[in-house]
Amino acid sequence: MDITVAVDAMGGDHGTHVTVPAALRFLDDHPDVNVVLVGLPDAIEAELKARRRQSGPRLRVHAATEVVSMDESPQSALKNKKNSSMRVAINLVKSGEAHACVSAGNTGALMATARFVLKTIRGIERPAIAKMLPTRSGGETCVLDLGANVDCTPEHLLQFAIMGSALFSAVKHKAQPSVGLLNVGEEEMKGNGLVKESGELLRASQLNFVGNVEGDDLFSGAVDVVACDGFSGNVALKSSEGLAKMLSDFLREEFVRNWWSKLLAGLAYPVLRRFKKRVDPRRYNGASLLGLNGIVVKSHGGADRMAFYWALKQAVEEARAGVAQRIADQVQQQLAVAGSPAEAG
Repeated sequence: MDITVAVDAMGGDHGTHVTVPAALRFLDDHPDVNVVLVGLPDAIEAELKARRRQSGPRLRVHAATEVVSMDESPQSALKNKKNSSMRVAINLVKSGEAHACVSAGNTGALMATARFVLKTIRGIERPAIAKMLPTRSGGETCVLDLGANVDCTPEHLLQFAIMGSALFSAVKHKAQPSVGLLNVGEEEMKGNGLVKESGELLRASQLNFVGNVEGDDLFSGAVDVVACDGFSGNVALKSSEGLAKMLSDFLREEFVRNWWSKLLAGLAYPVLRRFKKRVDPRRYNGASLLGLNGIVVKSHGGADRMAFYWALKQAVEEARAGVAQRIADQVQQQLAVAGSPAEAG
C-alpha cells in the first residue's frame, strides 16, 4: 500500500531549506511513498525550482497561508493560526488524505493542534511524546513521556506504557515487549508515591512489566519500553544529549591537539566511525505523538536534511504498521484488565 505523508514544510529553524530537499530525497528512495508539501506555495515552489524538480503524481503542494513561529504559544497557534502549515498538514491526516504528518515546528503548538484536530484515542487521557533511543547492544528502547506531561497520575503512566508497548511491538515486530518504570532504584519499595502506585498498576496489567529501571538503563537495552512522567523523561533525555555533545567535543579537541593524538585518532578512526554512525542523533530524529487518532511525528526544530529524512522514515513505518489502531486495540484490552477509570473514555 502506498503511504502519503503530509509535511509541514514551513516548520523548524530552517523551513523549506531542510524539509523540501529531505522530502525529495525520501521520495527518490521510497517509490511507494507520496508526499504533500504544506505551506506557503511561493516558498515551496522556489525550493523545488532550485533543485530542478516540480510537482507530480507523487509530490504535490498544498497551500497554507500562515506559519506558526517557534516561540509562539500553543494557545495563540490554536486561536489565531487556523490556516497554518502545521494545522493544515494535520487536517490532511484527519480527512484521510494523508496517513501521517511530520513537522519540525513548535512542539507545544504541534501537540495542542494535533490533540484539538485529531482528538485522543478512547481510553487515553493525555497524548505522550515517545522516542526510540539507541542501546549498547545495538537495539533500541522506546522512552515516553519526554515532556508533554509534567504532572502525571499512575493511570497516565500505565497508559504511556501501553502506548509504548504497542508502538514497539508494531515497528519492531516483537509480540511482548518488556516494559520498565523509570525510578531511582530497582527495588519496589523505592521511589515516590507516583512510581509506587504506577508499579502496582503495571504489575496488575497484561503488559510484560519487568519492574523498575534506572536512568542508565535507557541505553543499556535492559528493557524495550521505559515509562516515566514528562518531567523525568525530558531531563533524562536532555542530560544524555548534553553528555553526548560533551564527549564529541572532547574527542574532537583531543584529536587535533598534537601529532600523538592525531596518530591515535587515525588508528582508532574505523572504530570511532562505526560508533558515530550507531549513535548519530540524526538517525534517531523523530518523536512520536502517541495517543492520537492519527500519526504525527515531531522532528527536532534544528534538524538538518538527513535528520528530517529519518523523521519521515519514522512516520512511514508507523503508518505502514497501523500504529494508531494497534494502540487503540491494546488500550481497550489492557485498561479493561487494569480497571483504569479512563476505560470509560
